[in-house]
Amino acid sequence: MYNKDTVSGPSFSIYNRLFRLIWQIAASLFFAYTPKQLHGWRSFLLRLFGAKVGRGVHVYPKVKIWAPWNLQLEDQCGIANGVILYSQGKIIIGRRAVVSQGAHLCTGTHDYTDPGFPLITKPIRVGDFAWVAAEAFVHPGVTIGEGCVIGARSVVTKDMPPWMVCSGHPCRPIKGRVEEELKQKRFLEPVS
Repeated sequence: MYNKDTVSGPSFSIYNRLFRLIWQIAASLFFAYTPKQLHGWRSFLLRLFGAKVGRGVHVYPKVKIWAPWNLQLEDQCGIANGVILYSQGKIIIGRRAVVSQGAHLCTGTHDYTDPGFPLITKPIRVGDFAWVAAEAFVHPGVTIGEGCVIGARSVVTKDMPPWMVCSGHPCRPIKGRVEEELKQKRFLEPVS
């Protein structure tokens, strides 16, 4: 971090803020108003700004991304319109994972015990084949396990286990998700 006293100044350097301004201009001109089908173009633009983007990724035009250089999007993942990727820290979305409309993944918070209220960033990881449903909120530092489903409007404050359906405020595991059923449906075949 650039400044540990957010009362007296910004948390990030002038270089970081300038680069984010350039990204915001590029995103508003070349990303946000593109046709839905132009996933390849948006992936190219994200790569241009430092994101690691796998093959067959679907990022829709109305996704809000704070800093693309802190994104890692694995093969065939999908990020729906209205998603907020508040990537002050690293966000990793796994292979064939889905983040649905209005979900908010937030990697930044503040240390409320310090009078300077310094920014704290912690990475978020969404495992392969996981689904973060509509309008869920994921806190900094959370890992969502492989194949995990996060229910709509859940508030995820801690790590969620693999192959479970989880929901609530705070989010908690509800029931198992059967991995074998997905394998039979060929969802877990390797990406070619």
